[in-house]
Amino acid sequence: MTSHDLSASKDRRGRRSLAPVLLMTLVASAPAWADAAPGAAACTGCHGPAALGSAIPSLDGHAAADIVAPMQAFRSGEREATVMDRIARGFTEEETRAIAEWLAKPEAARHAKP
Repeated sequence: MTSHDLSASKDRRGRRSLAPVLLMTLVASAPAWADAAPGAAACTGCHGPAALGSAIPSLDGHAAADIVAPMQAFRSGEREATVMDRIARGFTEEETRAIAEWLAKPEAARHAKP
């Protein structure tokens, strides 16, 4: 598909479609998250960099064990939460460990292209 094909792409009603452009954007950004454990990228949506000053704690700089322990407590109900208990129950122990290991990497390493 050439750039001309992309600019001329039209939907079923004959209007220009952004689908090819969006698809190319997703494909281009895929390598940055390619090594992320399933579910890990979603964590950074709420648990962003500490510099953002959010009330939700950042996970930057935490060791994997320091991420796994609260997830286990949320999953078991030992630690109360508004939503993290439900989120934690959605992951197995192995998935939780894989996510924690990915999140424990420095941010630059998480987004480095292979």
